[in-house]
Amino acid sequence: MTEKDEEKGVREEEKSTSIALFIGMGSFILITQIIAILLAAPFDVAGMTAFENPDDPLNPIIFFFIIIVFTALILVLFKFGGQKLVYFVMLAAVAITIYYVLVVILPYAFIPEIGTLALAILLYKYPEWYILDATGLIIGGGAAAIFGISLGILPVLLLMVILAVYDAISVYKTKHMVSLAESVIDLRMPIIFVLPRKWSFSLTKGDEMEDGFYMGLGDAIIPTMLVVSANHKEIISDFASYLGHNIPEFTYYLGVINAPALGTLIGTLVGYAVLSTIAGRGKPHAGLPFLNSGAILGFVIGYMVMMV
Repeated sequence: MTEKDEEKGVREEEKSTSIALFIGMGSFILITQIIAILLAAPFDVAGMTAFENPDDPLNPIIFFFIIIVFTALILVLFKFGGQKLVYFVMLAAVAITIYYVLVVILPYAFIPEIGTLALAILLYKYPEWYILDATGLIIGGGAAAIFGISLGILPVLLLMVILAVYDAISVYKTKHMVSLAESVIDLRMPIIFVLPRKWSFSLTKGDEMEDGFYMGLGDAIIPTMLVVSANHKEIISDFASYLGHNIPEFTYYLGVINAPALGTLIGTLVGYAVLSTIAGRGKPHAGLPFLNSGAILGFVIGYMVMMV
């Protein structure tokens, strides 16, 4: 085999890997959306909401303030050697979220407690990338469902715009989100999705970061909140009433998703596809400006389709 043939083989292998990573991360976003849609109804029935008044304009401000405070606290703790404290706080938060999901979908004696404890121990003892991904899907779907049924359309839209701007500033300008992401990867917590660039990749063996492909859990959760809100009959009806529109009879495709929610879902994936075309290896990019823009545009199109 000539040197030129070898280079061609390497290029083809890298191309195949890139396509697999693109599909894999896109699948994580889609699965998070599906889980959130399925969890939304039982969460709503159980009264598991984050805000009493979904249309309160202060809700997205409070949400954003909590994110800022939490991010700042983590960065300060990392700077002064508080990695272990951050780790156990995050582990506790993960366990609580898992419990909220299990207590709704498996409301049997001791099952949620046993399941939560088992997953927490597994994360502590064997935080391999596929364990983080599986747990991240549960957490992401649960969080998106809770906040999606807790926020009206306008508050969600406002929050998405705020977070898209913040994400861009924190990645490209201040770069503190890049530092945070690198530190979180070292903690091996399920608040990121991880896919290997090679089959031998292992987080537990301390492989190099460059050997993995990463996406923050927030990139899946934030646009999915709009999917859930748009799919909630009462929330989308209130939004239409605010605009002075009379909604025709609701149509839920496959019995689970309406036009605005489906448009949001597809728009998010389109935004992800655009993001993936510019995201290069070793170059972090802000995901929310693309994902949220796609989701919002998809929502607008889906809402127009519903009103026809």
